[in-house]
Parts: sequence; C-alpha cells; structure tokens
Amino acid sequence: MNHQDKLLEIYKLISSDFCKSKKFISESKKLSKDILDKINLIGKNCSRQKGVYTVLVTLLIHKSLYPEQDIRFHQENLENGFSGRSIDTKYITPTLKSLGLPSMSESGWLTRSLEQPFPYMMDYQGKISGQGVKNAFLSILNYLEIEIKSANKQKISELLAINLLEAVIEISTSESIKIVKIQDDKKSEIKINDIIFSLEEHFYCKTYTAKGTSKLPVIAIYAVYELLIKEMSRYQNCVLKSLGSHTASDKTSGSAGDIEIYYSESSKLLEVLEIKYQKPIDKHMVAIATEKIAKFNPERYLILSSANIKKDDETDIHIMIDEIANNYHCQVIVNGIIPTLKYYLRLVSSLPEFINKYSLLIEKDKEINFEHKQKWNEILDSAINRHQYSKS
Repeated sequence: MNHQDKLLEIYKLISSDFCKSKKFISESKKLSKDILDKINLIGKNCSRQKGVYTVLVTLLIHKSLYPEQDIRFHQENLENGFSGRSIDTKYITPTLKSLGLPSMSESGWLTRSLEQPFPYMMDYQGKISGQGVKNAFLSILNYLEIEIKSANKQKISELLAINLLEAVIEISTSESIKIVKIQDDKKSEIKINDIIFSLEEHFYCKTYTAKGTSKLPVIAIYAVYELLIKEMSRYQNCVLKSLGSHTASDKTSGSAGDIEIYYSESSKLLEVLEIKYQKPIDKHMVAIATEKIAKFNPERYLILSSANIKKDDETDIHIMIDEIANNYHCQVIVNGIIPTLKYYLRLVSSLPEFINKYSLLIEKDKEINFEHKQKWNEILDSAINRHQYSKS
C-alpha cells in the first residue's frame, strides 16, 4: 500500500460514517483531549494554513505506513530523515485535489516556514503563522513520537489522520457557498462602472485574512477573455488555456504567464497575460517577460498590475518594449488591471454573462477561500438591493 492508497482508505472510512461508530469513538478516547483540540485547530485553519495541514496529513500517513520512522525528520539531508516533500508532491497533494479538499498547488513544503532544514522539534524556528497553529503542529508530532509507545504508533497515527481529515471535510463543507446568478434580461440596467466598483470592492477588501486574494484579478480578466474568445474576430479559431494555479511558479508550471491564448490548429501562442497584484510594473518584470517571450514566442504579451507602472522605470520600460518588438516581433503592453477591465467590458455583448462567469470561477476555484466567496455574494446582494442587477 502506498501513501495515496492509505489516504483514500482513510477518506472512505470517514465517508462511510465510521467516525460515528462505537469502535472509532472508543479508540479516539485513547487520544488526549488536548491533542484532539490541536488537531481540530489545524483542521479549522485548513484554508488559511494549507501548508501546515498538508504537511501534517503527509507526515501522519507516512507514520501509519512506516511507524518506525521519526516523522519530525522530514528531509533526507537530516540524520535518519526522509523526503516528506517528495511523498506530498507525488501522492498526498494530487489525492487531496482529486477529493476536492483544500490543497497546495504542488506541496506543503513549498511554504517557506515549513521547508527549513531542521527537524520539527518543539524549538523549530520556522515562522508558522496563525494563532496557536505552530504550537499545535509541533505538539502533535511531539506527542506521537515521544508520548506514544512504539507498538501503538501506527494505530494512533491513523486515528490522528482520521480526526484531522474529518475536521477538514467538515469545515470545507460548511465553507462551500453558492454564488447568486444575475439575470440576462435587463442588460441596459447594468453599468460598466457598477461592475468595476464591485470588482474593486472585491479585490481590495482590507478584512481578508486568507491567501488567494491575488488571484481575484486573474479570474476577472480570465472571465472577460472567455467572452472575447467567442465574440471577437481577433480570437477566431483560438483556444483559451484552462486557468492554472496562481501559487505555482511559471517555471514549475511550464507556462508563459497567468493566462494563455493559443491558435487552435497549432501550439503557437497568440497572447499571454501576466497579472500582478499590488506590485507596480518595473524593469525587472519586463526583463522576466523578455525571457519568456524568447522561449515561448507569443505575438502579444500583456503585463497588468493593480499598482500600475513604477514611475522611475517608465522610460526604461518603454525602451525595453521597443527592443522586444524589434528582436522578437512581439507587442508588449503594460497597463493597470482596472483600466484594462473597463476597456474589455466595453467590448463584450453581455455584462450579466461576465458577472456570472466571474461568479462561477470564484465559486469553483480551489485557491479562492470562503471569505472571498462570501464577500462576492455580499457585494452582489448589495448591488441587487440597489437595483443595479437582477437576481435569478
């Protein structure tokens, strides 16, 4: 049995109401209340602390398969260590994704606070955020390795994994949210400025605590392109590539940017968009874009930012854009996200359809957290109450 098989086995137990059985309740009494509270804390923070929860799932699954391994030694370069990251990347994260559970783009060990080359002892120096999360994470591992007898480690690891995934499933279910749809029968009542105001409120809400905010503008631009692909002659016979992870680097994902449009009859790139959140466009960004243009050879490359262009770099950027055009025959466009959205929304035939596409992408995207979805529903409800939109 490999790690994926073990994770699926545990998930099936939870799905079959095993956790309500007398056997499970009796076995769970072997765990201290303090440790169960710490497991629940990490479970409840699975959306905000995906790295911690994913790493803990990986370690508990590995311990249940190899009880003799001290799972605090999570890297091969540590004495008697093993590669937790490899196991996570190959087995755990892909399985969590397939089950529709919160997950990282590739591995929990890509989180800087968890990738430090030191064992997860109680004095571990990685700056794991979230109130009480670091202590909970380290305490669970310490409890398993120090306080549990060798003969019981496998069974306790499984019990901890079951309790953790049960908490994750419960919070994920409670955080699922259906976003309202807008009717398409009163197009004239929806104004572009109203949509832009709603998007700005969604992008720049100051009360967010979870990650994922930087992907909101990417989704908005992508939603516009879903319409442009169908409606504009420029994009006739073109394909919009599926939206990928916003947390994975382009080098890892093998992509030229956040959004890619291809000619359907070939793999040739027509257009690429790189979207930056609260980072002004500077010379460094254009230099990186130049490398991608040389490699992928698109006809047009857009760099859009919520912070617009860095004033000190503006002259140099325009010189670089001219050089790219001469050397690679690629047109580079730098602009703000909001001005670009305003322009594109003038081109689409149905503004309600844009709103509904954005809403659907927000609803389905695994990197967008509950608070982002809830906020968008609040914004739509407010707009409906002001009679800007009509609800279906």
